[in-house]
Amino acid sequence: MNAKDTRQDQQALAFLLKSAEPAIRRLTRRDLLGQDDHEDDAAILAGPKVSALLAGQRPGEFRPGSGWRSWPGAEFGFDELNPYRSWAGAHWRLVSLVELGIPEHEKRACLAVEQVLGWLARSERIREVVYLNGLARRCASQEGNALAVCCRLGLAGDERVAFLADLLISWQWPDGGWNCDRKATGRRSSFHESLAPAWGLHEYARATGDSRAQAAADRAAELFLSHQLFRSLRTGEPIDKEWLQPHYPPYWHYDVLQGLHILVRLGHASDPRLADAVSLLDGQRSADGTWSAGEPWWKPLGAGRDGNRGLKAWNVEAVDWGQSGPNEMITLNALRVLRAVARG
Repeated sequence: MNAKDTRQDQQALAFLLKSAEPAIRRLTRRDLLGQDDHEDDAAILAGPKVSALLAGQRPGEFRPGSGWRSWPGAEFGFDELNPYRSWAGAHWRLVSLVELGIPEHEKRACLAVEQVLGWLARSERIREVVYLNGLARRCASQEGNALAVCCRLGLAGDERVAFLADLLISWQWPDGGWNCDRKATGRRSSFHESLAPAWGLHEYARATGDSRAQAAADRAAELFLSHQLFRSLRTGEPIDKEWLQPHYPPYWHYDVLQGLHILVRLGHASDPRLADAVSLLDGQRSADGTWSAGEPWWKPLGAGRDGNRGLKAWNVEAVDWGQSGPNEMITLNALRVLRAVARG
């Protein structure tokens, strides 16, 4: 590491350690500095982003076939039970909460899991899965993210969680991925739909020792590695230029940073096929050592309205992740990747 890299690392670490979010400070110390936690769980749960993600919950209502009501979105202008609502639904909030490192078995998060599992694991939904040419057409990022969340919250032993893992394994395509496109030929999976299942199955395997789940996660990893994470096998050019920019949160969208982040988690930091993606990431670093976000997938609270229904627009977030300037979560994840590859 040269003097410039060292200086940039120090600047980026200082930026992260000054975060107003205790969770980000703790993750920085743990993952980048190898230090013991200095922020207790109570401090993490009281952080501004974590508090906002947990706010407005209504756990006292139950609807048969749908599960516990969690965040219906009334504060966003909606009053419907939809855990997948972009981006204020329970499904998305839970992914953000576990990525911020909330403690296992956190009561409010576990109540929200009941809503998500009630939505994903109901028999009517499974019967609706379409098979064409013997291949399931499923938006498997839904099950993948939920599986990872449940494992991170210490719920891997729930039979519904095992059911999600079994579904993902049974739906996996021959090239190692998943796809919801009914027009797809079956030769190639969707990068968008395949990364979250790889993460979820890996987390399930870690929590339970399930070798089938880990084998499925490794097959999915090979799909991304064979493309060097973003290149066409036919031309070598980027498959989608949108993938080259980092985003946070990624939700179900694929990009190179999120691909690197998950593949490092899966244990592939030393694979030489990461080299081009790592070089791309390193080149996106600002002079102050941080990274900024590409065009975000989300809108800030209060943005826009649905003219047809007089309601606030879709894609409204519960928190402000930063739409311009240095981005904390992108910088944290980029440094995690670079450190892991350097150790690889």
